[in-house]
Amino acid sequence: LWALMQAAPVGMPPSSSPSPSPTSASTRASADIRQHEAAVPSNTPKPENAVTVAVSSRVMFRTEREQKVFEQKGVEEYLRYQIEHENEPFAPGPAFPFVKALETVNARLRELYPQSEELFDIVLVTYNHAHVGIRLINTINHHNLFIERFCMTGGSSPIGYLKAWHTNLYLSADADKVREALAEGIAAATMFMPEKLTEVSESQLRVAFDGDAVLFSDESERIFKAHGLDKFFEHERDNEDTLLDHGPLKGFLEALGKLQKKFYAKGQRLDCPIRTYLVTARSAASSGIRALKTLRAWGLEIDEALFLAGAPKGPMLEKIRPHIYFDDQMFHVEGAAEMGTVAAHVPYGIAQKHNPKQKSSVGK
Repeated sequence: LWALMQAAPVGMPPSSSPSPSPTSASTRASADIRQHEAAVPSNTPKPENAVTVAVSSRVMFRTEREQKVFEQKGVEEYLRYQIEHENEPFAPGPAFPFVKALETVNARLRELYPQSEELFDIVLVTYNHAHVGIRLINTINHHNLFIERFCMTGGSSPIGYLKAWHTNLYLSADADKVREALAEGIAAATMFMPEKLTEVSESQLRVAFDGDAVLFSDESERIFKAHGLDKFFEHERDNEDTLLDHGPLKGFLEALGKLQKKFYAKGQRLDCPIRTYLVTARSAASSGIRALKTLRAWGLEIDEALFLAGAPKGPMLEKIRPHIYFDDQMFHVEGAAEMGTVAAHVPYGIAQKHNPKQKSSVGK
């Protein structure tokens, strides 16, 4: 209810909305909200204490059909369609398995630390009018999800709200909004739906990261782009003991590491429900040591590190089966998606000069 009250003032003007029966709409909304509140855990964490993951409704659920209505018939018909179909749940989108894995970790954390607020907190972000919130709540209940926070902006940019939520990660289908979030210092990535979905673990969250321009800055990648591979190797050898600067996803890896340590403190290192991977095109002998020294100096642990020396990443990711893989280069994102991995593009660094701009990755 709080989410709907907060979202309503941001929506479109009343004149732009269809006019369903106030009594029936109010009754349905009240019933759906009571049902949702009854299912919500009582110890909802405060945003400043939680690891907040903001997920666009376009990547959380499959909404291609609704996007076609919007594009072909306009806003009024789109809103009317949503209200008429509000009891039909959306199908899962590319972020769905990732969010389910976050909830699995939360369940384990609550067993070990019943009063702790150091949990994943999921915020559903949508450009939709608040009228669509009823269908989203119905969908969340249908899929047995615990998403307690909504941000419905009625077409406005969500970036200011993301900062207010203390967002640790923002996943969206809108590449422009992802760039805007990155410019504001928020870890963000554009998600893509693979043609086929590889089965992923239901008991362990697996997150894979590229190195340069994702966990680290693009300093070394700039050397490679400007001067070639030999100069890159020389630069890395000469700067072996110089730490790399941080990249846009370093903070999210830090957040994962803090939650991992809560399991380690209870003697569950070998049974930790969070596992992290570094999957990099760097080679181990000639350029890997600087990356590992940087992570160690930051106090960050990576469970597995794969130095591929330029080999394709797709086959390795197919073996890892991560819930999400972050990379700054579309070539690797597309290669991962071809192998069934849910990949997310981080539009940061020098590689973006060689990538076409991605306007949208999945239907609205």
